[in-house]
Amino acid sequence: MVLYAVQYINLLLRSDLTFNSVNINNLIMRNIFYSFQFKNDVMRVQQIRNIGTIVDNKPVSLSKWEELQAGGDSAIRRWIDSSIARASCVVVLIGSETHNSKWVRYEIEKAWNEGKGLVGVRIHNLSCPRTGKSAKGQNPFSKVTLKDGTNLSSKIEIYDPKNDTYNWIANNIETVVEKGISCRRKL
Repeated sequence: MVLYAVQYINLLLRSDLTFNSVNINNLIMRNIFYSFQFKNDVMRVQQIRNIGTIVDNKPVSLSKWEELQAGGDSAIRRWIDSSIARASCVVVLIGSETHNSKWVRYEIEKAWNEGKGLVGVRIHNLSCPRTGKSAKGQNPFSKVTLKDGTNLSSKIEIYDPKNDTYNWIANNIETVVEKGISCRRKL
């Protein structure tokens, strides 16, 4: 679940708060599913998960991913389906090869078909401890065509932090998620 850290910290810092005075309507809880190309971007995504803005958003471990792969495509689909079913929004973290991932495409289609919030954030400028920065990848939403013939890339916003990607994501992920959810509700 996503608990917006600023609101949470503000609640903790206010010494005059009692349980009865907390306005629960000001806390927004979101379950976010991160979609990304595992091989190239897992280290970048781990940095994003460690930012601390997202609370209780556990990444799939390498051993769990290997277990899912051993179960074949149907096991991976079941895991994706159950994860997206619980999500408010799918955030596609776009690296250099994300657009080539069949699983990212599946996750995008699944999120769209289930009416989930959907948004993209480019992470190629986030330095990987193993490989450094990567090339800017193609738009993965352009690989999905809707039933009416419209390309999904015309409906989904992609954010492209130019400088200091880590801090941009840390400072803006909540807004990006809310915009993704809001945009999807309008479509």
